[in-house]
Amino acid sequence: MLNLKNESEFRAEIFARNPRGVSEILSRARVCILGAGGLGSNVAIMLTHAGVGEFLLVDFDIVEPSNLNRQHYALKHLGRPKIEALKEQILEINPYAKVQICGEKITSQNAREILKDEKIICECFDGAENKAMIANLSAEYRDKIFVCASGMAGLGGANSIQTRKFGANLYLCGDSASGAGLENGLISARVMLCAAHQANTVIMAILGEN
Repeated sequence: MLNLKNESEFRAEIFARNPRGVSEILSRARVCILGAGGLGSNVAIMLTHAGVGEFLLVDFDIVEPSNLNRQHYALKHLGRPKIEALKEQILEINPYAKVQICGEKITSQNAREILKDEKIICECFDGAENKAMIANLSAEYRDKIFVCASGMAGLGGANSIQTRKFGANLYLCGDSASGAGLENGLISARVMLCAAHQANTVIMAILGEN
């Protein structure tokens, strides 16, 4: 068991393998994650492991058995709100993280109010309509960075998952083609590939590398 007296000691030990100076920058960063399912739960955990210090998690759903094949939850989380279970896991990794949760369903009516103070927004929704709604906001809010996803279903090759930049502040991760359905399905490795692209893009944006 670690016996670290303060946050500085904690970060020095836990994030010792980060490149020099990166941990301090990430610790001050805040990321809004819209959706806590296959993409969002994995993005949140990856960013926590990287050292991101603050989150806003937005989701209204609960953990169901069919989620466990690809989402970052366990049997003990079944029936619980995803944002609560995900917050718990984040704090188990980094007890100094600041995690705000919002159980509202994002709509065209409340999206602007929820996102008004957010600078980095990671869209991890399931439905195409909600995905398009968030992506379209990138043209309206040029001071925000939007990291969206489209296409990660089925058994396609890993190299078909890519990150593309559109305009000044919109990034799209995925193959932009494969939709989830009865034939394609959703496999953990491919969903996580897309989530990793999103998490990596967020980190690069925080560090100003894009």
